[in-house]
Amino acid sequence: MARRVRPGRSGAALVIAMGTLAAACAAPGSNSPQPGATSASPVSTAPTCGTAPIKMSGYFETGFPLPKALTTEFTKQHPNVTWDIREDQFAVMTQNAPRVLADNPPDLMRLPQLSELVKDNLMKNLDGYAAAFGWDKWPASQLEQLRLGQGGRPRGEGSLYALGLNMSMTGVFYNKKLADQIGMSAPPTTLAEFDAVLDKAKKAGITPIVQFNGGATGGLAFPLQNLMASYGSAGPINDWIFQKPGATIDTPSNLQAVQHLERWTKAGYFQKDVNAVDYATMMSRFIDGQGLFMFNGDWESGNLDKQMAGNVGFSLMPSAQQAGKRATMSAPLTFGIGANAKNADCAAFFLNWAATDKRAREIGVEIGGSRPMGPADAYMPVVAEDKVTAATLAAGADIAKDNGAMDFIANATGAIYAKSWTPQLQKLVAGQQTPQELLKTVQADYAGQLEGN
Repeated sequence: MARRVRPGRSGAALVIAMGTLAAACAAPGSNSPQPGATSASPVSTAPTCGTAPIKMSGYFETGFPLPKALTTEFTKQHPNVTWDIREDQFAVMTQNAPRVLADNPPDLMRLPQLSELVKDNLMKNLDGYAAAFGWDKWPASQLEQLRLGQGGRPRGEGSLYALGLNMSMTGVFYNKKLADQIGMSAPPTTLAEFDAVLDKAKKAGITPIVQFNGGATGGLAFPLQNLMASYGSAGPINDWIFQKPGATIDTPSNLQAVQHLERWTKAGYFQKDVNAVDYATMMSRFIDGQGLFMFNGDWESGNLDKQMAGNVGFSLMPSAQQAGKRATMSAPLTFGIGANAKNADCAAFFLNWAATDKRAREIGVEIGGSRPMGPADAYMPVVAEDKVTAATLAAGADIAKDNGAMDFIANATGAIYAKSWTPQLQKLVAGQQTPQELLKTVQADYAGQLEGN
């Protein structure tokens, strides 16, 4: 949603005892028909990519350099493996995922919401790989959002169907030079202080928040979910995203959040053309110094450290209460393997390599801006304190301490982002929707989509 991350790397990297699987072995990465999305065959030896030439197919999200940077490094270390990568906008991938996975499943795919894909037996069950590679020994919180019960529900428990390249997180980036101009020497610590800074920036002729909300992706979901975290706790929102029985997004605290977002839009705290601005334009404007704040994920930290060296800061969204607990969108940058992927074993080996190889983890921090997945004691590179990447990593530790990680509200169902959140947020900006009706409409769409599946 997202974002985050999310906003999202000297011990030795984990060494796996490798062995090539025999062709007849029914490993979870074999090409034999799968008995169903909720079962996985055990693997006695961790699979590899072997030594014969392999061309891996990937379907990745446009605008996110981390996956391609990792595949490039992987080929350097494993020259028999090359990559054929297709890229699309996240909203397009969300709509295309079922068809792509059914008709021409890639070996590795950036995944939208998982429930429907698991229900339709389109994803490979990774439990066998988890046991072979030792993923089940990693901190459980890294994998919780990637587990699903039989039939795709509920999320948060059951079998593993994906893995993350890192733990992305969203928050608030700010331009330090513009902050200095209005006397902001440190990030606001309460929502009231944040509002005061927004007002001060507006009066100084500075656009308070540069954000995207155009096309098929409602970027105002980022500040909205951060406001939800300011007014309420992460638990009920995760219950809704994980499709727990009786969960609803239409709550009093979430209504306060939407009302607060509406006040921001009416006060002119976003650029006037926010409904016409796409993600790339938002990034360009922020880097060009055209706004004080930007709600985005730590996946941009490395980019911002290069483009705005020394001039960008990051903070978590402050609570509406003094010293309140912090929460934010923080989820794995999710990748999965199609149920009938041609090179599933090599894809699983790549995912494990991304989490355990020393150089891969360095790339994860340098380009991804956040902590890679992997063992709790895995190698972490040193990051200079003046870099925004250091701030995003520190914020991630704070979120872990407060148990405030939420998945993205856009991931509650496969269609909720494109068909509900995006049009409803665009209507809110245009004055064509009220906060009350926005939440009621999204909840009704959510219920209908669950019933339809």
